[in-house]
Amino acid sequence: MNGAWPTGLLLSLLVGVMPSWGADDPRVENLALCRDSWLDWKTTDPAKLNSFAAYFRSAFTHNGNDAFAVPNAPTTIGPLKVTRVFPDSVGMGVGFSVQVDATFDVSRKAVEQLLGKPLGQCEASDGMRTCGLPVAAQRTLVVMSGDAPNDKTTLVGCYYLYEK
Repeated sequence: MNGAWPTGLLLSLLVGVMPSWGADDPRVENLALCRDSWLDWKTTDPAKLNSFAAYFRSAFTHNGNDAFAVPNAPTTIGPLKVTRVFPDSVGMGVGFSVQVDATFDVSRKAVEQLLGKPLGQCEASDGMRTCGLPVAAQRTLVVMSGDAPNDKTTLVGCYYLYEK
């Protein structure tokens, strides 16, 4: 009986922690970092696209006409906390992106560490800071935010038909 109490406590702790283990799904990170492409899935693997769509509907909440959905549980891209997901487009870009709760500089560094290479094509204009990395034909990884000190959040995404 003495061994039951520590085992029960351990199980209780694990059950309490498990939802946070399951909250992060590599599919979101892979799409945001251009490792995967829903545009490619449309033609090469419709079953994978349908599977992701089912996952997305269960893991994120979309309200009305909002262009974004919010995670139902804590979600991250590496160390970056995801606050919104844009599954189709943002402005002139068609793709998949996430808004993270981090400044541009913090987000850029985290994305570069996740990729294992630096981002290039960096610009600052019109109150925005951006860095991009062409990954494949019709795929550009973009990190963008407002100028400091107002850059409290950053957009990280993979754009398929990106126009500046």
